[in-house]
Amino acid sequence: MFIETETTPNPASLKFLPGRQVMPGGTREFSSPEAAAASPLAEAIFDTGEVVNVFFGSDFISVTIAPGADWSALKPQVVAILLDHFISEAPLFAGGSASGIAVPADDVMVVEDDPANADIVAQISELLETRIRPAVAGDGGDIAYRGYKDGVVYLTLQGACSGCPSSTATLKHGIEGLLKHYIPEVTEVRAA
Repeated sequence: MFIETETTPNPASLKFLPGRQVMPGGTREFSSPEAAAASPLAEAIFDTGEVVNVFFGSDFISVTIAPGADWSALKPQVVAILLDHFISEAPLFAGGSASGIAVPADDVMVVEDDPANADIVAQISELLETRIRPAVAGDGGDIAYRGYKDGVVYLTLQGACSGCPSSTATLKHGIEGLLKHYIPEVTEVRAA
């Protein structure tokens, strides 16, 4: 088995590609060692002592290191952990499945959507799914919709994209420009 790595726009994050499915559906982010207790794989990666975030995508794992940490020493450790996990076919989550594990809700809204805006929200959701989410996943992250009100779309970047130096530019110039182009009612995108 060979695990590829890719850089991301976030210099503190690397994207690891095991060449097979990681998450059967959705994504999962671990932002602390305590949260990682739900996954033996995430826990082992945090146990290296230099990791501040682990993100599972459909076919990748993004790992973010602490400020001052060095990828040259840590990368081989993470690759070894991933190889051990995938070769042994160990479960991704404690107990062999994700059932019974408290997973933070993906639908925590910053503002509640007004039913009168249902058409606009549907257009936003379609663009997020078809154009934006695949691009963000390519950089080792994900994006979560958090609401729409008075022309403002609220979004949260996750994984390698969370805390990335270019995340503000991604939201303001990339995503905001695309949404405003296709949906004239959108006037701004804000991080939630």
